[in-house]
Amino acid sequence: MTELLLTLISAALINNLVLHWSLGVDPLLSGERDKVHALGISTTCLMLIVGVLSYSAYHWLLVPLQLTPLRLFVFLPLSVLLIAPLLKLLSRIFPKLTFDGLWPLLLGNAGVLGLTLLNAQDDKGLLHASVLSLGAGLGFWLVLSLFSDLCQRTRDNDVPLPFRGLPIQLIGAGLIAVAFLGFSGLIKT
Repeated sequence: MTELLLTLISAALINNLVLHWSLGVDPLLSGERDKVHALGISTTCLMLIVGVLSYSAYHWLLVPLQLTPLRLFVFLPLSVLLIAPLLKLLSRIFPKLTFDGLWPLLLGNAGVLGLTLLNAQDDKGLLHASVLSLGAGLGFWLVLSLFSDLCQRTRDNDVPLPFRGLPIQLIGAGLIAVAFLGFSGLIKT
């Protein structure tokens, strides 16, 4: 149980897919500031579902049939085909949040595919893969919320002209990444 909790904390804070692995940066720079929580919820759910299904497909279908080189041809369609039904389900569960227009952001999120490849690489069990997927989704949501707040603060402040827009966003993302490096000493292996 302790190992699963450490995996969850590590995936969310220490080995964050966005800051540590630079996967899934596209939604941060998209400009969708009013849909932060809808994008965070949908990405977390997509990472959890695709992470568990891809682990199961890889270890219980592709490995026994010796078709492991075809893992990308299984993982990519799996993640793409689950986006639309997931968004419909989440719009029914959370009627106050707007999930319109999130399909391209979820489709272009490399963090989902990177997570499936990380789960396929590690053979620590289905429960570990699901906790890793949940932690990666929660970490993405945390970074998305922090980055949205940072962009709102820089928009309201006096930023020098050469740094307005994307340059200050990239500097802010770098500073958030450096702040998250402070969590690296949290868990000793």
